[in-house]
Amino acid sequence: MKLLLTLLLWVNFVGAQDLTEIRKIYQTVTKSDANAKEFTAKLTGISTDDEPILVAYKAASILLDSKLEKKVQDKMDRFKEGALLLESTVKKQPTNIEIRMIRLSIQENVPPITGYKKNIKEDKKFLTDHYASQNAALKAYLKDFVLQSKSFSEKEKQFVK
Repeated sequence: MKLLLTLLLWVNFVGAQDLTEIRKIYQTVTKSDANAKEFTAKLTGISTDDEPILVAYKAASILLDSKLEKKVQDKMDRFKEGALLLESTVKKQPTNIEIRMIRLSIQENVPPITGYKKNIKEDKKFLTDHYASQNAALKAYLKDFVLQSKSFSEKEKQFVK
């Protein structure tokens, strides 16, 4: 029994460490292709059966990867795959603020021609309304996102200061 408990605690600790590392990489993913490739590599083993937050980051990696495709049809197919996966995670956990932040970060940065910008207002409102109830680590992560986000005006950013 002690072995089982120890194993469960270890798995949770390793999972938390991975999420911390994924968050850290995600903040720098648009700065270079190398960062994008590192992010994608980190999420290669994630499947739809994993934790929804990890699946949401996997979806983001697919969406980011779509930019690197050479052929237009490959770009579109990859983009659709990532968007569908991200939407399915939002559907699974609609009250997960981090998943909403991921979707907002993607939607505010994709070209308008994709048509994938319909949830920006909804996700901004969700972040604004639920920010205060998050734990300190998640608040710090969300704050970093909001302060650099193009979707929030300077006045709107006051809720994280």
